[in-house]
Amino acid sequence: MYDEPTRVARLLDAEAKAVELFAEVEARGLIAPGRGERDVSDDIRDLAGELLGVKRYWHKRIVRAGPNTLHPYKENPPDRILGEDDIVFADFGPLFEEWEADFGRTFVLGEDPVKQRLRDDLPVIFEAGRQYFEDNPDITGEQLFAEVVRLTEKAGWEYGGPHSGHLVGEFPHEKIDGDQIEFYITTGSDRPMRREDRSGRICHWILEIHLVDRERGFGGFYEQLLDLG
Repeated sequence: MYDEPTRVARLLDAEAKAVELFAEVEARGLIAPGRGERDVSDDIRDLAGELLGVKRYWHKRIVRAGPNTLHPYKENPPDRILGEDDIVFADFGPLFEEWEADFGRTFVLGEDPVKQRLRDDLPVIFEAGRQYFEDNPDITGEQLFAEVVRLTEKAGWEYGGPHSGHLVGEFPHEKIDGDQIEFYITTGSDRPMRREDRSGRICHWILEIHLVDRERGFGGFYEQLLDLG
C-alpha cells in the first residue's frame, strides 16, 4: 500500500499528463468536422500511447458530438460524423502505470453562441461545485450532487446524468470499492465524502459536470479531480 503523499503525487501526475494529452489533441486538430467519433477516439488513444506510453484505460473511451452529447456515460449511441457547427466532448480514463486519471473536456467547432456559452459555463460550475465542497467539511455525495444540479439550473441548463462524480485512485478502484451508491456523488450517497475507504486510505474524488440543452439537442461535459490540485 502506498503512503498518502505518494498517492496524492501520483494522482496529480496522472491528471497533469491527461491535461497534456488534451492540449496536444487540440493543437493537432484531431477534433474536426467530417471525422467520425470513433476515428477521433482511436486517434486520441494512439496519441496517448505515442506521447505518454498509455496502453490501458480503466473505462471506455468516449467522444460524442451533436445530439450524442445528451447521452450519459452508460449509454452507447451510434457513431456520428462531426459537423461544421458541432459541439463535441471527450471523456478518457487513461492509466498511468496503475494510477487512474479521469478527464473530460468540451470543444465547439463553429461559432454558435449558445454552444459556446454552455462550453464556457462548464468550468465555472465545476469551480463553484469545488468551492462548495471546500466550504462544507462534512459534505455528503448527495449534498454535493444537489448543489451541482442547483448551479446547473441557475445557469439555465439541465443536468444530464445520474451522478456528478465518483471515487478515483489506484486501478482498479471499482473492483476495490465495489459499485455501491456511496462511491458516487449522487442522490442517496449519504456518507461524508471526507473519509477513509475500507482499506484505511483517504478517499479522493472526481467531479464531473454534464450540462444539456434538450430543446436544442446538445450538451457538454467537464471533469477532473475534485479534492486535489
